[in-house]
Amino acid sequence: MDRSPAFLAALASAAVPGLDPVSVEALPSTPEQSFDVAFVQDGEHRRWVVRAPRTDVAGAEMDRTVPLLGLLGRRLPFAVPAPKGFVALAEGGRAAVYPYLPGLHLDFAELPPGPGIAAELGRAIAALHNTDPAVFEEAGLPSYDADAYRSRRLAELDRAAESGRVPTTLLTRWETALEDVSLWRFAPTPTHGDLTGDQVLAVFTDDSDASTGRIRAMTGWEDAKVADPADDFAALVADGRPEAVETVLEAYAHARVERPDPNLLVRARLVAELGLLATLMAALTRKDAGVVEVLTTQLRRLDDAVHADEQPDDYRRTSLAPVGVARRTTRPPALVDDDDEEELPEVGGAEPDAGRGADHAEPDADAEPERPADQAEPDPERRADRAKPDADADPERPADQAEPDADADPERPADDADPDAEPEDVGGSPGDTDREVPAWLEIEHAEDEVTPGERRAAPE
Repeated sequence: MDRSPAFLAALASAAVPGLDPVSVEALPSTPEQSFDVAFVQDGEHRRWVVRAPRTDVAGAEMDRTVPLLGLLGRRLPFAVPAPKGFVALAEGGRAAVYPYLPGLHLDFAELPPGPGIAAELGRAIAALHNTDPAVFEEAGLPSYDADAYRSRRLAELDRAAESGRVPTTLLTRWETALEDVSLWRFAPTPTHGDLTGDQVLAVFTDDSDASTGRIRAMTGWEDAKVADPADDFAALVADGRPEAVETVLEAYAHARVERPDPNLLVRARLVAELGLLATLMAALTRKDAGVVEVLTTQLRRLDDAVHADEQPDDYRRTSLAPVGVARRTTRPPALVDDDDEEELPEVGGAEPDAGRGADHAEPDADAEPERPADQAEPDPERRADRAKPDADADPERPADQAEPDADADPERPADDADPDAEPEDVGGSPGDTDREVPAWLEIEHAEDEVTPGERRAAPE
């Protein structure tokens, strides 16, 4: 239903005592809108926003977010709408009136990379995602773990498939991504749920300089929930330039208290594509034939685009393959742990081997027969034979004990190193605490071993 600006101004006056409307400006009305919105200025030059839901569902969603907004207002570094009054509607439900929040909406397509507003956006999203999930649960909002959320997405895909409007190849593409469990390893996170440029308000010290911008507020919290953090990057990945997305994600990663999972942007692209399905189903429910035809055409164009691009996976591309699988072309060296300590070669005076790293890698099936026994796959029944003693060694010395140095004290055990001796590089012994591990090696293994919910400190 369409409500006139004067009617909306009257709602604002009834909702907030002392609000005497002087002027009103209503937003243009479109069929897909869930709310009628108007900006009202009163006699004291205060500005207000009045929102009147168009459907019972929209009214229920608005009412559900009211407790959350009161809790978030004290926890976030930016503002959120804080309702100051409500008024009942004759057709059911109620309208809400909020103080006007100043700021400019962001256009993600024009978001500039580098320090400034893009980095501020990353830090703002991180601040939201760092919120304790218990705050959202206290407000009565839904919470999903990774598997439950993946199943929910699959159910939505099944409903869209029944419409007959979605190309079969797109359905297969999305179903494959949704059934790939490795893509859905994330820690459930408090999310906005519908974070577009229209929901972000920014202010600038200098309107001509993007580096002076900061995020002032976020609006439109009806889809808030504890779920996939990728939901809040979907619009950015779909519309933003790759350089700007990199800036946002870098600032986000530095501000997060948990390490972002490596497939965050891959799922964000998937969520952006699936957003067409949600809009299509809503149009079908309204029986809006014009919008349905437009969305059907967009789905066909998307189908052509994603199957025309066969570049390696990258969020700039259109592949939905997990990042960790697609970008790794060689197996990283394995880190030696305590379980491998018995399997290290002899260290009693031997010169370090220049190809030492091969000793710790998984043996190649095509290795030559002359390969030393200490580089072969260990046999649990033959651990005692891994380090064979020298022919002149004492037959009573255990087989797995390294041969002592010729100049060593015969009464000191072979594994008791001379404290005055220079330390010897043994290529990665577990006891070598001074060995510097390359940064790339730590990063590769961190990506492999991170588990959902594991907390990591933010990078320096």
